[in-house]
Amino acid sequence: MLRKWFSKKAKEDKPKEVGLKPINYPPQVILLWTKAVEGDKTVQLWLKENGYVELFHATNAIFLVQESRDWLMNHGFAHLMAMINAAEGLESAQHWLMENRFDLLFHLGRAIDHNEESWLWLKQFSTPDIFMLAKSVQFIKDQIEENHGDIHSYGKDI
Repeated sequence: MLRKWFSKKAKEDKPKEVGLKPINYPPQVILLWTKAVEGDKTVQLWLKENGYVELFHATNAIFLVQESRDWLMNHGFAHLMAMINAAEGLESAQHWLMENRFDLLFHLGRAIDHNEESWLWLKQFSTPDIFMLAKSVQFIKDQIEENHGDIHSYGKDI
């Protein structure tokens, strides 16, 4: 009987597969997301309340909020989380993005991580709003990394 319970429990613990949801935003929304990343809490709340909850969580994920990282993975936005991980230098995320033909997210993540080839790709194949988003996220990620290396800022992500 105990064996039956364990095998049933193992089946329940398996993560459910979540399909990827589309992410195609007009330039105005990308610019709003940029403002949210730059710290505008009013805009971040507006995104959440106006049908862009994934961008609200992506902003928090950029700031290392684990609950938002989990939310992205559990609600069909693993590709946004992969871009954030790619921006943090995670090569497996970069590989996954390329393998799954998320070229824009691949280059966005690598550009944020200071890859010059990806900056050139963005300049040639993306739009100014995407370029601005990349610069803003890069600035925030660099601040977070700098704070993690500064003994006086330990535990502060911004």
